[in-house]
Amino acid sequence: MNAAFVRNRLRRFKAMQEPLAVERRIQTVAGALLRRDRRRLLARDVALAHCEAVLLSSGPSKSAGAVLYLHGGGYCCGDLTYACGFGSVIAAETGADTLCVAYRLAPEDPFPAAVEDALDGYRHLLAGYPAQRIALIGESAGGGLIYALCLRCKALGLPLPGGLVAISPWVDLTQSGPSYEENRDADPSMTRARLDRYAAAYAPDPADRLDPLCSPLFGDLSGLPESRVYVGGDEVMKSDAVGLCEKLRRDGSLARLTVAEGMWHGYVLYDLEECQADKRAVAAFLREVTR
Repeated sequence: MNAAFVRNRLRRFKAMQEPLAVERRIQTVAGALLRRDRRRLLARDVALAHCEAVLLSSGPSKSAGAVLYLHGGGYCCGDLTYACGFGSVIAAETGADTLCVAYRLAPEDPFPAAVEDALDGYRHLLAGYPAQRIALIGESAGGGLIYALCLRCKALGLPLPGGLVAISPWVDLTQSGPSYEENRDADPSMTRARLDRYAAAYAPDPADRLDPLCSPLFGDLSGLPESRVYVGGDEVMKSDAVGLCEKLRRDGSLARLTVAEGMWHGYVLYDLEECQADKRAVAAFLREVTR
């Protein structure tokens, strides 16, 4: 797809404030459009304690490592169909078994339900794969959730994964970064108002939005595996990605930041002609960790 065409389409929906049920249906459709040919992948249902999950594999034999994919949607949107959309792309591009977790959503199940479900998914993978060969990837809320999961694992003394990929991560649910104002008009798809609604649904108590398990930017990020972080240069959430990488480096963790100028929220998922290099780099890093 061409970036200019997609940008114009996104702008049509930017100002819309649909009921949450409608937003969820739209995201489900988006997941179906993202999905690769599932006939080339094996899908196995995984029973987690509180949510659905599917393990996507490129063949009958277990891969050496695995990927845990945590979807975006402001902690309020995204079902298993959506999760398996980009999850199928990951599985097809990497050849690694990919666990797609449809964690519980707010406002029905607020913070820390998503963290608990992500932990259940990670424990499931730990039972079958070495931690150093497990990679975590997530976009938007899922990009923040992979860091919340790592902080929870540190607290529990669980082994950490081998690598992290965050695409347009939402790591500060207080929306305190300068790009929320600086990129207000440039961002074709996301608004601070929408994120404020999601944050209030996921963490009704404003104090919880400062909890590192909710906003990992405020946590101790030392000892984490190498991170690859991708963000669009026009995003209102650009500050989250920039601040995350700065915090990771201050805390002694490796982090590589890619800012795609002129791009928007979650741009890697759009399969844009202009961003194939970033998509290939994501897949290459995931293969590096999982093989």
